[in-house]
Amino acid sequence: MDSLTLGYICVGLLFGFLALGVPVGVAMGILGVGGMYFGFGEAFAFGQLRTLPFAVVSNYAFAVLPLFVLMGVLAEAAGITAQLFHAADMWMRRMRGGLYQAVIVGSALFAAISGSTIVNAVVFTRIAFPEMMKYGYSRSLSIGSIAAAGSFAAMIPPSITMVIYAIITEQSVGQLLIAGFLPGLLTAVVYLGGVWVLVTLKPSLAPMIGDAPPPRREKLLALRGVTPVAALILLVLGGLYFGFFPPSAAGAVGAAGAFCIAVSRRYRDRLGWLGEALRDAAAISSIIFIILIGGLVFSRMLVVSGVIDGFVDLVNTFAGSPVKFLIFVSIMYLALGCFLDTTSMLVVTLPFVFPAVVELGIDPIWFGIVLVKLIEISVITPPVGINLFAVLGAVSGQAKFSHVVRGVLPFLAMELCVLALLIAFPAIATWLPQQMIQ
Repeated sequence: MDSLTLGYICVGLLFGFLALGVPVGVAMGILGVGGMYFGFGEAFAFGQLRTLPFAVVSNYAFAVLPLFVLMGVLAEAAGITAQLFHAADMWMRRMRGGLYQAVIVGSALFAAISGSTIVNAVVFTRIAFPEMMKYGYSRSLSIGSIAAAGSFAAMIPPSITMVIYAIITEQSVGQLLIAGFLPGLLTAVVYLGGVWVLVTLKPSLAPMIGDAPPPRREKLLALRGVTPVAALILLVLGGLYFGFFPPSAAGAVGAAGAFCIAVSRRYRDRLGWLGEALRDAAAISSIIFIILIGGLVFSRMLVVSGVIDGFVDLVNTFAGSPVKFLIFVSIMYLALGCFLDTTSMLVVTLPFVFPAVVELGIDPIWFGIVLVKLIEISVITPPVGINLFAVLGAVSGQAKFSHVVRGVLPFLAMELCVLALLIAFPAIATWLPQQMIQ
């Protein structure tokens, strides 16, 4: 059997393993080593197995990944989410649809210190959904807005998804993180405008809250709880943008800042919360690195077997222009979002997709932003977008799946509008990175 045929067999087996529920990192690692062993011999296969995993985990540049994970876990332990939602609620409650707007603003702020779409969606479901039901908001639009706003964490820096894209494609982590700022802000603004239109056209979606407006003093006190978070966001993103420190140091600064905020807010508690947060961060980081190592081993097998070259030739034949290629990629990622989580999608597909991006001369930073936007859309696309099930589990039987589907459809339309703007005006993603001080 020639190496190319063996490579195609391994690709087919990968999707078979995933359908059987084999963890994606394990499946790719086994097939990568197996393909190299049977195609290129024992010495080559075990030589790659000895060097590649160590090269991944020992690379200083990759330290940013567990540090951003730790930053998000500590932020959650500090109760930052509740304070962000409370502050947004204080200032927006008297607006029609103010709780929807508070979820969008709070999710956008929390995304700037979290980086996980699922965590974002679940935490805001627990905090905001009971309040929405208390004041007679639409069950469908309430849970749909929370699920959709949770996807902000994939785009707004510091984004774990962006870091993984940068690692796999060997692009600048700092430029990608900064590139996500304006598209993330644009998405939040489109959500705010879209919700305003919805509740204006159909007021029954969000009855006016009859409580007396909060005193100005309470509003200002609510903002005081947000100040440390805003300072941390400005410190991390400002340091990256102005070149004060590299991405790995930015991750360390962010994690240290989140730790200080958590300690200051939980100083009366015993340190059990800290041990739990560290365990969670270690577990999440380990899972991500297992997927990354497995994916890179599998990618190496695809390269040496010739599968990647064959895929690039296929793309050049059937999607030889950037526009056709983007249409093809969009359909592929929206379909894969029905079956895979964001990390697995990137690791499984980028070894095929990115060489075609280079071949077609597409800006890799801009493509990374478009790709993350596609992933944002995929995690809220019925029938099996991962955020939909995350919020459905968090409401503990207070909503049906049909509620989630109906509620998320308007936000899918808004996301497609943002995607069209990113494709039509690439400068939305590329202008800020070009201004960075290196």
